[in-house]
Amino acid sequence: MATAEKQQAHELIERFPPEQLPAVVGMLQFLLLDPVARALATAPADDEPVTEEDRRRLHQTGPGVPMQDVLAEFGLTEADFPR
Repeated sequence: MATAEKQQAHELIERFPPEQLPAVVGMLQFLLLDPVARALATAPADDEPVTEEDRRRLHQTGPGVPMQDVLAEFGLTEADFPR
């Protein structure tokens, strides 16, 4: 199983354009160094519905981190994600 997954990872990496490879390498290195990040990346998706209380709390927490700042941490911009 691990061999097939490694092969799939190699194939996916090959599909990235050269200008995005530094970000991909950075993400892979981060996952290898940080066990929490690795656990988050492999955790199952949250399938619980969002409640009205959840929505209320989200609106009370204030502004989040701008998407441009998050992408910049990985060497990316919004242009890297065509719509």
